[in-house]
Amino acid sequence: MFTPERLVLARKRRRMTLAALSHESGYSPQSITAFENARKTPSAETLSSLAAALRFPASFFHAPPAPDMLSAAVSFRAPSKMNAAERDSALSCGSIAATINLWCEENFTLPKPDVPSYPELDSEAAAERVRVEWGLGEAPAPNMVHLLEAHGVRVFSLAPDCLDIDAFSTVRHGTPFALLNTRKSAERGRFDAAHELGHLVLHSSYESPRGPEAEAAADAFASAFLMPKAGILAQQVHNADVQRILSAKRRWSVSAMAFTYRLRTLRLLSEWRYNQTAKQLAQLGYRKAEPKSTLVRENSKLISKVFEAIRSEGQNPSVIADAVDIFPEELNDYVFGLVPIGVSGGEQRTAPLRPALSVVR
Repeated sequence: MFTPERLVLARKRRRMTLAALSHESGYSPQSITAFENARKTPSAETLSSLAAALRFPASFFHAPPAPDMLSAAVSFRAPSKMNAAERDSALSCGSIAATINLWCEENFTLPKPDVPSYPELDSEAAAERVRVEWGLGEAPAPNMVHLLEAHGVRVFSLAPDCLDIDAFSTVRHGTPFALLNTRKSAERGRFDAAHELGHLVLHSSYESPRGPEAEAAADAFASAFLMPKAGILAQQVHNADVQRILSAKRRWSVSAMAFTYRLRTLRLLSEWRYNQTAKQLAQLGYRKAEPKSTLVRENSKLISKVFEAIRSEGQNPSVIADAVDIFPEELNDYVFGLVPIGVSGGEQRTAPLRPALSVVR
């Protein structure tokens, strides 16, 4: 049976207008509209042409409707700079990631969501409370992707054509999701993950504020979560110069700019000193990158363990792609940069926190 919602999802995922899909497939916009509105059912030949144009298997359009990602429930960074096509494509990424997650939940016992909600607290207090509840004390946060997964957040990567978006998060039927950009430095990736945790803690309800105010609150949460006040004060970085900042920020695995801003927030740098330091760091290349950083991009332990379990049964991870009716290349988009399908030898640093996982029998 043809599922009209799947055609809409695929078209939005590929950022295609009706006219663009018409051009690629050879069918009129009116016919495609009729298919999407369930007024007409495409023939097998027509569906094959549409599937080829959209780069999805024909079976994708026969599967049940994918889990929806409601725009009103999603926290996007700088939404005013995002056009409708970018937003819809990202939301479609989320829907496909949620479909992959459903398959994982049906075949494995995954960690239960354990993310507290503190909409009544300010960012600093909320970050401190979560740190206490998760037993982090004042020490540097471990691998942020592992930490989120261990507390039931489903973490996926954004597809390559959506990497202009920093990251986004949402809660669907009680399950928190975070989709992360894999193009950034490891330090900025950690901040993105902490930022999305901030949204989940502060803004998880439909009534929660969105927009610049919410983004600023999530940034403040991430800063306080990754760089707890007591821990920073213990480093004795009052009026620190650039070299001291570059040395001290390594302990927390954060960017030099984020560390400098945190010093300013804690009044360990004056406004004048902060501005001068930020200019110096920018001149040294630290505005958008972390020169000479040896920090490794954090990977998903949960998806890695799913893949390991599949391989242990003599199967290829592509069975997930078959099960959710996408091509293996499409599957790779949602784990690319987090977990490679083939792992060669080499040492990999892992955090002590690992999500529990067991196979459903």
